[in-house]
Amino acid sequence: MAAHILVIDQGTTSTRSVLFDDQARRVAIAQVEFPQHYPAHGWVEHDPEDIWRDTVATARDAIAKSGVAARDIAAIGITNQRETAVVWDRATGEPIYRAIVWQDRRGAPQCARLREDGVEELIRARTGLLIDPYFSATKIAWILDNVAGARARAERGELAFGTIDSFLLWRLTGGQVHATDVTNASRTMLFDIHRGVWDEELCQLIGVPTAMLPDVHDNAYVYGTTDPALFGAAIPIAGMAGDQQAALFGQACFDRGAAKSTYGTGCFMLLNTGEQAVESKHRLLTTPAYRLNGKTTYALEGSIFVAGAAVKWLRDGLGIITHASQTNDMATEVENSHGVYMVPAFVGLGAPHWDPDARGSIHGLTLDTSAAHLARAALEAVAYQTLDLAEAMVADGGSRPQVLRVDGGMAANDWLCRFLADLTNMAVERPADLETTARGAAFHAGLAAGIWPDLGTLSALWSREHCFEPTMQAEARAPLVAGWRDAVRRTLSHEVGG
Repeated sequence: MAAHILVIDQGTTSTRSVLFDDQARRVAIAQVEFPQHYPAHGWVEHDPEDIWRDTVATARDAIAKSGVAARDIAAIGITNQRETAVVWDRATGEPIYRAIVWQDRRGAPQCARLREDGVEELIRARTGLLIDPYFSATKIAWILDNVAGARARAERGELAFGTIDSFLLWRLTGGQVHATDVTNASRTMLFDIHRGVWDEELCQLIGVPTAMLPDVHDNAYVYGTTDPALFGAAIPIAGMAGDQQAALFGQACFDRGAAKSTYGTGCFMLLNTGEQAVESKHRLLTTPAYRLNGKTTYALEGSIFVAGAAVKWLRDGLGIITHASQTNDMATEVENSHGVYMVPAFVGLGAPHWDPDARGSIHGLTLDTSAAHLARAALEAVAYQTLDLAEAMVADGGSRPQVLRVDGGMAANDWLCRFLADLTNMAVERPADLETTARGAAFHAGLAAGIWPDLGTLSALWSREHCFEPTMQAEARAPLVAGWRDAVRRTLSHEVGG
């Protein structure tokens, strides 16, 4: 029986292909970075043809490195950067404009008009999202309004919209399948997460013809098969999920109250809320975590815009480190942060503040503040922001996690993990494999392909590399948190009341 799974992990700066065996162990990996395009202030674009070329190349490379024949690959899983929008010609498969990336802010004027029209609560109630250009809907509308003839063509059914997963699925199947999964659909600001369907009223409000939209399926589902010419065999595409939901699944956070936090450039924390779509009163997002056999499991999601990016700034902006790993040792060189707090609002503050006008600040500087204090403050800021998300989730009615599973590049930092455990008063578990996003897509594809029978089997495949238990007493924690809250208050823009 074919027992390998190929995962396409299409990210914001690179495309990777990873081959897993039937024990969810990585057999081979291939990765390539691709160009970013910044045609105007606040605009970020990708060339979909770059992404397609790199997808095929890395998949072929991973297969070649592994020595596994294409016929021995049971399924392909796809995970992707969410919210990035592509519009293409159904007849030719060619994009009519570059992909507009999730970071792009050109939809801000339309978002402002939607708020003025008083539809924020309607959108929030149906989609679980805040009105923000981060999501796909206003990106689609911009393309239709700014590419000559595009809106009329879309209304005639000649154009297709998709997030990156959907575009890759179309290309992999030779234009035979136009579909997406529930997690990616839920990030468009057009999808009713309760009924599990595209919302026609929202599509009309935002100006997106429903004829453009893909079919929506479960995460573990056989979407179609690849064109045999691509890899030497027709391989089923059997799993798809947006990157953060894939990481939650890859961390085996299947029970209500289970939580994971991914630390990369930014940070995304998701809390499994079970069958209940918890409505947030603290500006978190309500999102499908996954849908299996037609049954949706939901999550609360909090986004931190700057985590590892603050360490990158210490390296590239200030030059006080030469490698990110140095921060682990520097943080231990000093007894404490010496009252220094870094609020890394370099691009505004995310959840639970959602203040785009806030800017980064450092508080508590004295003449004896050292580079080590700044390095420690940058790491501590990641933990403080995580605490803010965890407390918002509990205030929204989510179960307080007893354990936080962490992944991403920063999770390799022992000092950060220890401080995170102390500050949040949660055990912090680091898995043996920090690359959980691709693993989650493999889990979905393996379920649909019959390699693994159920979630219990997947849980048994997850293994812990280390557990960091909290040791800090409440009386020591309280003044630290108070100092952080004061620093954030001073950083928030005047419009928010800072």
